[in-house]
Amino acid sequence: MTLATTRRTLLAGLAALPLTPAIARARRLGRYDAIIRGGTVFDGLGGAPIEADVAVAGGRIAAVGKLGTARAALEIDARGQAVAPGFINMLSWSTESLIEDGRSQGGIRQGVTLEVMGEGTSMGPLNAEMKARAVREQGDIHYPVEWTSLAEYLGFLERKGVSTNVASFIGAGTLRVHEVGYDDVRASPEQLARMQALVRAEMKAGALGIGSSLIYAPDNFANTAELVALTAAAKEFGGSYISHIRGESDELFAAIDELLEIGRRTGARVQAYHLKASGQRNWDKGPKVLARLDAARKAGIDVSANCYTYTAAATGLDASMPLWVQQGGRDRWIERLKDPATRARVLAEMRGEPKGWDNTYRNAGSPENVLLLGFDNPALKPLTGKSLAEVAKMRGTSPEDTMIDLVIADGSRVDTAYFTMSEDNLKANLAWKWTMLGSDAASMAPEGKFLLRNTHPRAYGTFARFLGRYVRDQKVMGLAEGIRRLTALPAQQLGLRGRGRLAAGYAADVVVFDPARIQDHATFDKPHQYATGVNHVLVNGTAVLHGGDHTGATPGRFVKGPGWRG
Repeated sequence: MTLATTRRTLLAGLAALPLTPAIARARRLGRYDAIIRGGTVFDGLGGAPIEADVAVAGGRIAAVGKLGTARAALEIDARGQAVAPGFINMLSWSTESLIEDGRSQGGIRQGVTLEVMGEGTSMGPLNAEMKARAVREQGDIHYPVEWTSLAEYLGFLERKGVSTNVASFIGAGTLRVHEVGYDDVRASPEQLARMQALVRAEMKAGALGIGSSLIYAPDNFANTAELVALTAAAKEFGGSYISHIRGESDELFAAIDELLEIGRRTGARVQAYHLKASGQRNWDKGPKVLARLDAARKAGIDVSANCYTYTAAATGLDASMPLWVQQGGRDRWIERLKDPATRARVLAEMRGEPKGWDNTYRNAGSPENVLLLGFDNPALKPLTGKSLAEVAKMRGTSPEDTMIDLVIADGSRVDTAYFTMSEDNLKANLAWKWTMLGSDAASMAPEGKFLLRNTHPRAYGTFARFLGRYVRDQKVMGLAEGIRRLTALPAQQLGLRGRGRLAAGYAADVVVFDPARIQDHATFDKPHQYATGVNHVLVNGTAVLHGGDHTGATPGRFVKGPGWRG
């Protein structure tokens, strides 16, 4: 597909919207809520920018052009700066961080105005046992679970007050736990029918589709037929399927083929989370994967991907242990690890050739390439920021024994970064014209409970690093195309109407940034550092970042998916 064809597809999916009474009145009087003046305006579609003013009224874009004597309650001088639609984070883990702090500063200060959640696990639908487990397994952030459905959770965030917009996929793992449990068994026809009913209810209430995370238990226990059935139910309402595919290393090709098969059998849009070839022995597969995706698109499968802008993944120590030992949930997993015979079997499999699971420790290549980011147990928090090699040496145990001991002592999966990827593959994946951006992290702030553990620097830097390092400095693509990847393209792939573009009638999610200065600063040693270069951010027409300072405003909304029946 050529870039021109891509642009026509986007235009079809992001057509002009009817003007609201508020916009008509503002135009008639020449009085707006806000005017952003004199900036270099990128509409989000990837075309050449124009020098123009952008006016806002009633939470929507009212006009783009030369506005002359028109006036507004808020006037922003954007001369010498880029003006773009708000950025869409295709993979956010802000589910708990926004409960703790609704300002979403880590994302807002990079221009992110929509956090999209739901990678395998979502905050609903829940049953009573799932609610109790959620409370029992909370880490540093504590909160009552006052909702049952996913839509109720997103509505809870909106009522509580958040600075960013929020949306979510329905977690395939959450659906499985709701009806099947944590064990490696097939869903019965009755269980599958109930799961589909939950999908339909959540889609009508505003969910985006189905999100899976297939290297983890219990998501991995679902077969392709189950995922097809769930996706087909979501597709009835325009929903899509997005997946942390079943294998990102030795089984990468088979995992990509499963993603494409789900798209082929359902007709739904499909997307690969954080596209990568994990482990040096697999790096040569990267170009071949992109070739497969291109061939699939030519065959009519609407497949896309997202990436973060780092060569280290971040997950937990569970990604280094076989899936069978994790059946039954976290408590059963830890209980099994305490049994000497089971432990011996786990150690043997961790050290051997993985069969039927992705050993992320093996993909990292050595314990020096495994970084411990966060613990729940206060006694273990001094180990934060140390490599697995350092901790194993301190304890006089093997790396594999150390991982098991840490999981048992912490009572959690232990937040962990693994350096597994190739910079060349990362740039190639970013260059693929159907790749979007996702932080795979929470939006947080360098204060309070967030400082009790480290995080991957992608939490504070993914989008600024993309526009600074890869677009401006390394010229992987032009700025207009880079902005398209963050705005109109994700809006299209999510099936969202009225977002992702600077055009009259669209939601006034707007970012004003300096392309010459936008920069990430977070590192693995000091991850809690804001990006710089974003000066103003409007969410639904309200300034949440003004002159580089957070205003404290919380105009974020639950953004409804294509099946919403309002």
